[in-house]
Formats: sequence, C-alpha cells, structure tokens
Amino acid sequence: MCRGARRPDDGGVTEIIPELSMSPLELLTVLSALALVAARWLPPAARGRTTIAATAVLAVSAAALGAVGVRWQLLPVLAGAAVTLPFALPPLLRPLLASRRHRPGRSAWRAKWWLAAPASAACAALIASGPIAAWAFPVPVFPAPSGPFAVGTRVVQWSDPDRAETFTPDPADRRTVVVQLWYPARSGPTSTPGARYLGRSRQEARTVADALAHGAGLPGFLLDGTTRARTHARTDAPVADGDRRWPVVLFSPGSGGARTQNTAWAEEVASHGYVVAALDHPYDSAAVVLDDGRTIRSATISSGDRDTDERLAADWTAVRADDLRFVLTQLQNLDRGTVPDPLTGHLDTARTAAAGHSMGGAAALQAARHDPRIGAVVDLDGYPHGPTAPALHQPALALTSVPTPDTDPRYLTRLTEVLALDTATSYRLTVPRTAHLSFTDSPLYLPPLPSLVGSLGRTESPRTTAAATLAFLDAVLRPTPGDPAGALSAYGELTVHRPDGTG
Repeated sequence: MCRGARRPDDGGVTEIIPELSMSPLELLTVLSALALVAARWLPPAARGRTTIAATAVLAVSAAALGAVGVRWQLLPVLAGAAVTLPFALPPLLRPLLASRRHRPGRSAWRAKWWLAAPASAACAALIASGPIAAWAFPVPVFPAPSGPFAVGTRVVQWSDPDRAETFTPDPADRRTVVVQLWYPARSGPTSTPGARYLGRSRQEARTVADALAHGAGLPGFLLDGTTRARTHARTDAPVADGDRRWPVVLFSPGSGGARTQNTAWAEEVASHGYVVAALDHPYDSAAVVLDDGRTIRSATISSGDRDTDERLAADWTAVRADDLRFVLTQLQNLDRGTVPDPLTGHLDTARTAAAGHSMGGAAALQAARHDPRIGAVVDLDGYPHGPTAPALHQPALALTSVPTPDTDPRYLTRLTEVLALDTATSYRLTVPRTAHLSFTDSPLYLPPLPSLVGSLGRTESPRTTAAATLAFLDAVLRPTPGDPAGALSAYGELTVHRPDGTG
C-alpha cells in the first residue's frame, strides 16, 4: 500500500499521491486555477469555453476541499485563482448582459497585453507556489512494512512508584512515561484505517507537531501535514496468531523529539517479528500528553556553556536510561500476566535490545551498561553522553551520518572509545548521503535539503535505517546467532571493533 488513506472526519484530504505530494482533488484545484490564468492567452474561439470550464471545476474542487479540509499549501493556489477571476469572467459576461439590455455592438473590454502579461505571470507564480510548498512540507506517506506480519499499535502509560520526578519540586510526584507499542498483528481488512501519526487523537497530534516545530524554530503550521497522516499499523489490532514469543526493542527518541519520531522504522522492525516499545520522556520529549489530558512540554534548555551543557546532558541521559530500564520491567510484568494484556506470553524479554536516536542513543548505551537484561544496543547517531564506565558487555551497532564541519569534533572520538571498550563485538556504520535527521521520519515530511535530512530520498532513509537495524538484531538476538558484518557493509562504511582487538 503506497498511498496513505485518509478519512473525511480527519479533516484532511482523501488520498495523497506520494510522487506529487498532493491528493487528486488538490491537483485538480491547481490545474483548474492554472487553466483559468492561461485562458486569457488562448484564441478567442477557445477562450470563453476554457474560462467557463476552468471556473466550474475550480468552484467544485474548492468547495470539496472546504468540506474535507484545506491544507495551508493550497491557500496561495486559491488566492491566485481569486485574483484572476475578476479579470477572467467580466469579458464573458458583458456581451451577455449587453444583449439582454438590447445594446448590441458594445465590445467587451479586455486589459492590454502589456498589463495582462505581468499580472498573469504573478498569478501563475502564486498558484505554482502551492505545489512547491506541498512538495517541501508534504503529508508523510509511510513506506509499507516488508515483513511477514501485519503491525498493530497501542499506547500505554506507566508510573514508577520507586522514582520521584526530578524535573518538579514536589517529592510526591512519581516519574511517569508514555509508551507506544508496535507488535506483530493479525492481518485485518484493507479498509481499516491506519493509526494516526504523532498522537492518539487529532488534537494530540497537533500538540506534538506544534511542539516539534517550535523546537526547530519553525511556525507550527508548516508541520500541519503530519497531523493528517496515517500509518500502516492498526490501533489495538489483535496480536498475531500462534504462541510465538518476540524479541523486544526499546526505543528512546532524541532530545526534544517524540515517541513517534521513528514510526517508519518501528513498523518495519515490528513487521519482522519484534515488539518495539518507544518512550515519551516527560520534560524532555517535545510534548507529552498524559491520560488525564495534561500536556508536559520540554524543560531541557541549553545553557550555552559547553561544559555545563555536557553535565546537563549526562544527567538527562541518566534519567532516560532509567526510564528504559523501568519500561523493560513493566514489559516483563506484562508478559507474565501480572496485568492481563493481549501481549501476555508473547514477549521474549530475555532477548531485548535498547535503541535510540541522538540523546536517545546515548540513553540506550547507558541503560545497557547498567542492566544485563539488555542484550544489544542500537545507537542512531547519538553522542555518548555520560561516563564510559562500566564498559559495555553487549553487542552494539552505531549508525552515524557523514561528518560535516558542523559535527562536534569530539563525537567520533568519544563513540570510538565507547565501542572499543565493549567486551562484545561492536559495529560503527557510516551511512553515506545522510544527515542527523536521516535516521528518523523527518525525510518523509521535511524539505529534502541534504544538510537537513540527507540525500538518500524520502523513503530510502527510513528503509536503510530499518534494514541495517534488522540485519544487526537478527544476528545478535535470534536463536541462531550470526555475524552481521557482511550485511551491514552493504549500507555504508563499516568499522568492526572486536574484543580481541581485531577488526
């Protein structure tokens, strides 16, 4: 399924064509608006019919868009058409009105070509800016998972009775996390809509999208497309048939990120027989909407001083690492049936990996250092904040983007130190044509600027990240272990750190 289904009650378009980043209805609106502008320059015999037809199609398509919801990218299209209409219709209407008033012989006034040409060009440019904006900030269309399982998803909220919330002054506050699970599910009707992206409701999705945009210094409306998106996972889908137990992958997003920021990656991993548990870290994630309706926004603010920020980052990473370990405990309880759950008896928590992007990758490394229940680590371009001791004892995979002049010069040195201390074999894979955000869903909905999201392409970035992750996890967590080096080398420049010093 290469197109993202939308329902009218989503307030969005009915279907998005990925190659055009527009729905058929939106495309029809653009074409009719352009035809209205072009009609002025057609031969007289075709001018009238084209104007009338374009106006009729534009009116119908604009009304339909108003019913299902107009994206901001279509506003300049409608504005360009609105400016054109007062000049396109009167030349057709005046002869008709004159004939009804018995005043034959009066010719319709038309603007001189040297006045009409720049006006037409300006309107055409305004209309054309709509498709360009839709291409730059599209409704994300998620690549279809390639694994043998359909994917289900649901969201849970857990509070840790043993940990106080360090971001608030009230000692009675307990640390609470929101977790989204993706898991192998039974196949369902193709007409069933996928889960909403970024949130359980349209309002939650808007809250998270606005927070993500604010964190990036962007106006919130630019990410409006993300609130309209649907994913391939089905909410609360029945667990896949059989008595299989699936390995678990914990996931921590980047600082100021969201649990959903790697949805394409999570769906692909889950479709191959894993359960992915992605966390929202309150006061660190962009915006966390709790079950009681409260919204907790990020409170992790940089001081501007490098040494101070490093200490703060180490502290925040430690909190995240504890969150990951707490969620693993909750999943173990869930699997044992302490709390009845559809996934009871299906979680192989003895085969668990911790993964994360950016600061989330650092949290995954820290969690693994202090928790032998974690059997593998995946660090998606994350600087290893915090102490390097104790050493890792689990196989680790670090995916890194290509270094640039803006890359922290300490990053690769520090990462190499951490991996070299690992008592298990670890791997660093530098993926060409990537940037820091290439390892998230960002290429699906941000402008395809190489410095921002790399140049692998909108869907190739999440596919490559998931494929490399699966190659590693299948080798180190499955019952028949293997050496993932051969598979990983297909995705970039691979460095292997072995405990015996060979590589």
